[in-house]
Amino acid sequence: MHSDGPRSEILGGLRARVDPLIRRALVRSAELGFVGSMPIDDQIDHALGFVAVLESSLEVPPRSVIDLGTGGGIPGLVLVSCWPQARIVLMDASERRTGFLSEILEGWDAGRNTEVVRGRAEELGREPGLREQFEAVTSRSFGTPALAAECGSAFLALNGLMVVSEPPDLAPKLRWPADGLGVVGLEPVGTSRVAERFGYQVLRKTATIGDRFPRRVGVPAKRPVF
Repeated sequence: MHSDGPRSEILGGLRARVDPLIRRALVRSAELGFVGSMPIDDQIDHALGFVAVLESSLEVPPRSVIDLGTGGGIPGLVLVSCWPQARIVLMDASERRTGFLSEILEGWDAGRNTEVVRGRAEELGREPGLREQFEAVTSRSFGTPALAAECGSAFLALNGLMVVSEPPDLAPKLRWPADGLGVVGLEPVGTSRVAERFGYQVLRKTATIGDRFPRRVGVPAKRPVF
């Protein structure tokens, strides 16, 4: 399935849900080198694409979300602002980045249900409080499709959705093969394009992930499942 929406008018409506604190935090994050060179307003729009895709797919805001490799807070901080009632985990392996995010969230009422977790996804994906506990998983720049799928599935609950940022002009069937995804309990749902600029791949959790996944640190990248 391919969708050309949600379109720019929907994205524009979502901007009102972004707390002004977020833009200030992301400007600081950029100054620290934690986010890329894309203009901050464009980065916020890109993060809002995750919101638009998940709300369109689920028809309601997700109750629990983990952002893989959240880095300097994109899309994680934007998700927190848009879904303050949800359990949100911002996960990253960097002590500097997780320290920065914890500082931003401290005292911010919208972040009261948010937890910042430092560690490798291969290890955190085996933690009882995190393994297959989330209705949604987001991934902006976590790694290759196979790496994101294996690690993301470890956190995703049955019937949950994973949304991965994707270049909109690549062939999804080649990058996200159904047979390969099935190894880690996922199936491709389709692609979505937001505001004609941002592409996203949507995956659904259809089976419990096997006990051997995720494999130990470094192995999913070196020996991808597809």
